[in-house]
Amino acid sequence: MGAETANPYMIESVDNALRVLLALRERASMRVTDVSDELGVARSTAHRLLATLAGHGFVVQNPVTREYRAGRVLVEIGLSAVGNLDVRRVAHPHIQALSERLHETVNLLVLQGDRTRFIDGVEGDQPIRVGTRTGLVLPANSTSAGKVLLAELRFEEVRALFSARLPTVTGRTIVDFDHLETELATARERGYATNFSESEPGLNAVAVPIRAGLGGAVGAIAVSTPASRMTEQDVPRFVAALTDTAVAVTEGLA
Repeated sequence: MGAETANPYMIESVDNALRVLLALRERASMRVTDVSDELGVARSTAHRLLATLAGHGFVVQNPVTREYRAGRVLVEIGLSAVGNLDVRRVAHPHIQALSERLHETVNLLVLQGDRTRFIDGVEGDQPIRVGTRTGLVLPANSTSAGKVLLAELRFEEVRALFSARLPTVTGRTIVDFDHLETELATARERGYATNFSESEPGLNAVAVPIRAGLGGAVGAIAVSTPASRMTEQDVPRFVAALTDTAVAVTEGLA
């Protein structure tokens, strides 16, 4: 286990829990078997460990895939350390109001390298709705918020972020650099970007940037809906509401 674990006062169960949380820095999600292999413990032990972390909000389990990812508590601790807490604090009541206005799920995202991280969200109140994604990290080329934030950069910088290739998430994800360049130019001109089943089949979204005064974008607000409730014709209505919200957040950050 290395020199770092030679401390005689170390508690093994706490050490294992912290090692799981540290592993989630490098991975979007982990299964019970991944944790078992990572720690060298039985699957039953890994399951109890993950269940304990989930009970305190440090991880959350996807009920379909059974994978665990960073939970709200872990994300909030990270945000308080890296400085995204101010935009989250200011934006939260506004995204709450927007979700109530539209009856849809609203997320707050930031750009981290070639990925977008969901740092807050408010779930819509419709019977069939998109869940919040707080803590989730997705390739920026696959999300509406990612694209609207990438549009703030020179395309040479975008290419440098992604190195040799663009990640594929679904069959509709943009994986060609020329196509992405055109998409970002359109987003820059319009002031918003869309996602039609590019990050998840059956999920559509539209996002606008949040600006800090006269500076660049510090994040983005996105509305996510089942595909049936957001067509090309619906986008202008969502954009108008998103823009009002983004302006209010910008004023709060001033």
